[in-house]
Amino acid sequence: MVKPKLDSQSIIQVLNTCPPQLGVRFFVWAGFQSGYRHSSYMYTKASNLLRIHHNPQIIRDVIESYEAEGSLVTVNMFREVLKLCKEAQLADMALWVLRKMEDTFNLHADTVMYNLVIRLCCKKGDIETALKLTGEMSSNGLCPDLITYMAIVEGFSNAGRSEEAYSVLKVMRLHGCSPNLVILSAILDGFCRSGSMERALELLDEMEKGGVCTPNVVTYTSVIQSFCKRGQWKEALDILDRMKAFGCHANHVTVFTLVESLCAGGHVEQAYGLFDKFVVEHGVSYGDFYSSLVISLMRIKKLEEAVKLFKEMLAGDARLDTLASSLLLKELCMKDRILDGFYLLEAIENKGCLSSIDSDIYSILLIGLCQRSHLKEATKLAKIMLKKSVLLRPPQKDAAIDILIKFGEKDLVNQLTGIHKKEL
Repeated sequence: MVKPKLDSQSIIQVLNTCPPQLGVRFFVWAGFQSGYRHSSYMYTKASNLLRIHHNPQIIRDVIESYEAEGSLVTVNMFREVLKLCKEAQLADMALWVLRKMEDTFNLHADTVMYNLVIRLCCKKGDIETALKLTGEMSSNGLCPDLITYMAIVEGFSNAGRSEEAYSVLKVMRLHGCSPNLVILSAILDGFCRSGSMERALELLDEMEKGGVCTPNVVTYTSVIQSFCKRGQWKEALDILDRMKAFGCHANHVTVFTLVESLCAGGHVEQAYGLFDKFVVEHGVSYGDFYSSLVISLMRIKKLEEAVKLFKEMLAGDARLDTLASSLLLKELCMKDRILDGFYLLEAIENKGCLSSIDSDIYSILLIGLCQRSHLKEATKLAKIMLKKSVLLRPPQKDAAIDILIKFGEKDLVNQLTGIHKKEL
């Protein structure tokens, strides 16, 4: 009656003070008030605060309280309840709510509400119920849409029923719904995950010839990844060539997928040999290719080779990858090679590529240099940190400050702590 201005903060305050059942009722009411709509964050927050996942009975109690009180109930109210079920992943309760809505309150669900319950059923693995609901939509005058069919395809694929996922395409077309690239890619991925690589290649061929939903870099990379997981690198490279012939170029994910797989399989030289294929034929940058190699070499415990390659990159024109830089510096720190880590970081700084290095690395290196009395290097690093406004991180912060003060670098400490004050 007061008609207060609703916002997320005021709603959270109410939920923090309400008993759970009343909290759900208030949240449902707030969800369709004029001038306000719940964000996805609010459904997550409400679900957690009201502990709906741990006590799904709250939902049943709320619906039954509406019935017992003879409350005026609308479709919008049920939509809010179903969204809470979705957030808490309550497939059975969502289905119960859908049935209660129609049987007790004589309200009819729309396509969005059916899709929500169908997706929950598919995620739970109850594909038969999802299919039944899809048929029910048609008999209620609703048309299953791309979201409906996507949920069914994902449900079949996750259950390893890839052929049944493929059969959904025929059903879609019969109902005048054209498959899009997302659905075709999901079916392709299902074939790959179930090991039906021949069927995957047949579908890929259909997509290439179809003209409408043509494969993209994600599609091809998914197939390459599947062959790599099986150690079928020749077949993976064949897909890379097929990709180029189709006019689609590899990206950094494609590069890392192949390079990492070859290195993990003991074919390091072959991984190096992909330079021309990726950089020359696919236009991948030097930095992306060699950064993938550096990370892959570290993962197979070839740290020295990774460092050597990284230094060659620094000496050349390659643009350094932030992830490769951070991982390599962290690895050197873990191996207690603090001085090596500092010199590498200094070289990266001189190259002008330190914009996104993990700030924790600076703190770890600084305290390590201080503890080993490498004052000259510690001072240089502190000045780099000042230049980039990098904060000292606990637990290294206090120890580093104490050591720098001990060595007479009080002015430097004041400047470093000044950064913290500005941030605060």
